[in-house]
Amino acid sequence: MGAIEEAGEARSNGSSEILSSSLSVDTSLPLPAMKPRIIELCKDIFEKWANLDDSCFSVKTVSGGITNLLLKVTVKEEAGNEVSITVRLYGPNTDYVINRERELLAIRYLSAAGFGAKLLALFGNGMVQSFIFARTLTPPDMREPKLAAVIAKELRRFHEVEIPGSKESQLWIDLSKFFEKASNLKFDDVEKQEKYQTISFKEIQSEVSDLKALTDRLDAPVVFSHNDLLSGNLMLNEEEGKLYIIDFEYGSYNYRGFDIGNHFNEYAGYDCDYSLYPSKDEQYHFFRHYLLPDAPQEIWKANFVPQPSTYLVVCFSIGAILSMVCIEHRNYRNNVVCLSNLWWCLVCDWDQIPRVWKADLGGSRAARFMKEYIRS
Repeated sequence: MGAIEEAGEARSNGSSEILSSSLSVDTSLPLPAMKPRIIELCKDIFEKWANLDDSCFSVKTVSGGITNLLLKVTVKEEAGNEVSITVRLYGPNTDYVINRERELLAIRYLSAAGFGAKLLALFGNGMVQSFIFARTLTPPDMREPKLAAVIAKELRRFHEVEIPGSKESQLWIDLSKFFEKASNLKFDDVEKQEKYQTISFKEIQSEVSDLKALTDRLDAPVVFSHNDLLSGNLMLNEEEGKLYIIDFEYGSYNYRGFDIGNHFNEYAGYDCDYSLYPSKDEQYHFFRHYLLPDAPQEIWKANFVPQPSTYLVVCFSIGAILSMVCIEHRNYRNNVVCLSNLWWCLVCDWDQIPRVWKADLGGSRAARFMKEYIRS
């Protein structure tokens, strides 16, 4: 039995022990310099690999972002078989925005429900997971009707998983934490500091308060949400026809509408081209397969309540503030403008917004942007 099979069998037999190592890996190193450290880490974690020659290990970059660096490690074991694992390195300063304890708890239960890669081991600044043989989706893939239907069904199933702990929505708690850190930054780079000082955090706080007051009226269902369902966190094994939802680092109990609205937001892709935002028909198609997977044709448009649109703007708020905390500042002011710009983009007309909500919004910047955007 290989090292990975042994680790997996221990987990399936109910063992609460996860393999671990005290070693860490410097993420600032280039891959050639990082490779010996990765090999040392793997040998430290998996006893059956301890005496293998370094030439038995292949290390390649899978992807890299603000919060993660993913490496594929392929190992030729003594029996001659090859196995692959994923080594996931946490990005610098990401503990400011990611609750790693909450993430690890969620991984255990979501993995048991068939979501994502299996957790094999933990180390100083990351984790080791099983390797998923599948391709990562692109933003255009997500709007393909058959795939959109599968994503909707899988997201519903994801939302049905029960994770131990408080069932209170973490949306406003997390947003408040991000906001506090973003509003107290200081940059050594003079140009960045000058741009930072043009941001009115008081105005942003006011807009967020308006949003909270509005969403409090919805009495929206709270479910365990992914909170980052972009194309990069969806993988498809086309031979098996299996879709994988991966990477749960932002996962928490949250409003169901937020998770769906955030997913729709990701149709715009990394270039933020909001002309690609899903049409009403595409949205209804998704809703039908989410609400009634076995008989989506029985769901009528009249049954829909525009909760995702209300939470969509909160996605922009979190995205903008996170970009500050994670040292990604270039498009921050544009993101802040988007807080209001797409608030009700799932609603057919301005006149469909409840009158009492309009009154509460008054002449705020949010209301002006909402009205102008929808009517355009």
